[in-house]
Amino acid sequence: MTLLAGKVAVVHGAGGAIGGAVAQAFAQHGAQVYLSGRTLATVEATASRIEAAGFRALSAQVDALDEVEVQTYLDTVVATAGRLDISFNAVGLEDEQGSALVDMTLSQVAHPVQRAVNTHFLTATAAARHMMKEGSGVIMAITAEMPSPYLGGFGIACAATELFCRQLALEVGPQGVRVVCLRSSGSPDAPGVDEVFHEHARNAGLTRAEFEMRISRNLALRRMPRLAEIGNAAVLAASDLASSMTASVLDVTCGGAGA
Repeated sequence: MTLLAGKVAVVHGAGGAIGGAVAQAFAQHGAQVYLSGRTLATVEATASRIEAAGFRALSAQVDALDEVEVQTYLDTVVATAGRLDISFNAVGLEDEQGSALVDMTLSQVAHPVQRAVNTHFLTATAAARHMMKEGSGVIMAITAEMPSPYLGGFGIACAATELFCRQLALEVGPQGVRVVCLRSSGSPDAPGVDEVFHEHARNAGLTRAEFEMRISRNLALRRMPRLAEIGNAAVLAASDLASSMTASVLDVTCGGAGA
């Protein structure tokens, strides 16, 4: 199936596990993918995996927290490809987890919140300006199930991201632009999630495997979503099959409490 045939997609944070999985899924479904990230080597590694699978991907070094770099990059993509259909932001938040809020400093909690608001504002509004001219487009973000103890500022950042996306959707919807969040319970095959799970497991006096099992017991499917499943959900939400979906959160938690 090629649900995204003819679409032009930009993935910010494409060097990370989630960004890479989404970029690969977009390419497999026919999209022309443009990959960006702050560290070019990791972005190029994602592009290499996509090209090894027989698809094409173009890499660029872009700081998604720099307004000028973001705008210039998207202007270049549109000038090259002729349009922008999909923008997906998977930029990492540099959050600290495992400690109680009362034991953290303001800067520790505020840092991921600030990063989330800044990067989503810059990338989403820059994409929206291009998409509104064409009368179509999909802007996407990834968040996590919350609230939950010992997430530090991460859960707050996710809540802020979802609210931002809902507000933006209401403002750009009349011009044909959709805004959708994916909410995950965490993908255990992502290196960053695995590291965080080890930290939470130590705090709970559990092994890494026991901690994942404890989370999975509370999910309807008794397991957590894999990276490939997040990529597949992103494809669906970005495709014309989801043309009525906006100002909403697509739950890909495998049946978490918020499902």
